[in-house]
Amino acid sequence: MNILWISNIVFPETQALLTGNGNFASSGGWMLGAANALLKQECTELAVATPSNAVTKFTELNGESIRYFLFPLGKGNLKKNDEYRKYWRTIHDMVRPDVVHIHGTEFSHGLAYVDECGSDNVVVSIQGLTSEIARYYSLGLSKSQILRNLSVGDLFRGSVFSDVRRYRERGKVEVELIKKVHHIIGRTSFDRSHTWAINPDAKYHFCNEILRDEFYTGRWHYENCQPHTVFFSQANNPLKGLHFLLRALAIVKESYPDVKLKIAGRDITAHKSSLRGIYAYSGYGKIIKQLIHKNNLQQIVSFLGPLSAGQMKEALLNSNIFVCSSSIENSSNSLAEAQMLGVPCVASFVGGLPDLVPNKECGRLYRCDDVVGLAYQICDLFKTSEEFDNSVMRDFASNRHNHKKNINSLLSIYQQLL
Repeated sequence: MNILWISNIVFPETQALLTGNGNFASSGGWMLGAANALLKQECTELAVATPSNAVTKFTELNGESIRYFLFPLGKGNLKKNDEYRKYWRTIHDMVRPDVVHIHGTEFSHGLAYVDECGSDNVVVSIQGLTSEIARYYSLGLSKSQILRNLSVGDLFRGSVFSDVRRYRERGKVEVELIKKVHHIIGRTSFDRSHTWAINPDAKYHFCNEILRDEFYTGRWHYENCQPHTVFFSQANNPLKGLHFLLRALAIVKESYPDVKLKIAGRDITAHKSSLRGIYAYSGYGKIIKQLIHKNNLQQIVSFLGPLSAGQMKEALLNSNIFVCSSSIENSSNSLAEAQMLGVPCVASFVGGLPDLVPNKECGRLYRCDDVVGLAYQICDLFKTSEEFDNSVMRDFASNRHNHKKNINSLLSIYQQLL
């Protein structure tokens, strides 16, 4: 079977081939895990194509097992871009794919393929739903709060308001793509209902994801964690809800004054005087900094910097609980990774997250803007996690992200397309 993947990311092996560096990271998220599993099947050939700023012309690269195609990002893929159509025609004629799998609807290059080469034997998998994000992106932030905290970086890069407008524009492209295809892969009741509303005639295929290899081994134990430590996986934008969590922590610290919050990723509150630092400092970063100071959380909150998969795993195992406080989310890979390890979890009742947390053994749910409800769930888990039995959670997550089962589901979908 000749398979073409249309990706939003450049695979690590591609980056290594471009730079001439023979060493590259083996973990590249669930797509890389799925690719590795797919290539173990007999008579399967895989090509991966994506636009990239790393090239200035159409480029073909041959990896160890995968054939890669890159073409210039050009004026970008946030809006409809017909410049990509000539590249897709070339790639289609070179690969002659039996199946085309478009990973994600967030960007316009997938739509350009369908416009140029048609939707026969094409399936689109839903990652996030961009058309829904704009509605919830700034939840919990007032317009005056955003305006008061505009930064110099916002003037060049765009503010929270600009982000919302961009998501609305990208949502239009997403809706057009979903309307034009006949097959959709999803994994939650949220993406199933919303894609049905856009294109009720498309066939919906259920297929769970394969996670990064590191999270299939290891197990959380209370005696090995740092008690009253909360781990948070990302805080770059309001969508992830750090502003809700900080307000909740102000309540939590009344009962647990030793509470700590560890956040993966760069410190968005750091305001460096260099040009790069000024550009990177966002209005949302200013809001978070103010919330930290207003609630006297300076000794509680720390940013860990960018983490590899191994470092993320170590941070999760060292934490008492994991919190996902997103305003909207189809399914959170960070939540799934925490569940695989058996870390006690709290998640907002939004999007597809309730599908990941069907009962209390698998995590606690709360309404996303209810900071008191979030604080209560954190405190309750602190109180009970010493006796927490994570076997039900780990079994549920392991079955959901089973390599063999999910790759067989994917192959079955490809066979149906044929």
